[in-house]
Amino acid sequence: MNLSVFEKPLKILVKDERVNVWHLAMMFGIMQLASNDDLNSPIYISRRKVMEYSHINNFMTYHKCLKELQVFGHITYFPSYHPGIRSKIYIKNI
Repeated sequence: MNLSVFEKPLKILVKDERVNVWHLAMMFGIMQLASNDDLNSPIYISRRKVMEYSHINNFMTYHKCLKELQVFGHITYFPSYHPGIRSKIYIKNI
């Protein structure tokens, strides 16, 4: 598995002064899910798994960080409002 695909988006993310530790934790959680799924795009996520991998324990923090990562231009997020269908995320600059 070649995780070097995340090198460019991580460099861009780290240079963004708006990004804080919670954004980084969430991106690492999303990247963990991507690596579990053989780095396929889009990345299918569940809130429970992202929160577990990123150690975010508050729903408000989860939603705030996810929204901000999209507003900052680091991800494209397509929510699923159906409990049995996972949401989709595309990491930009991959």
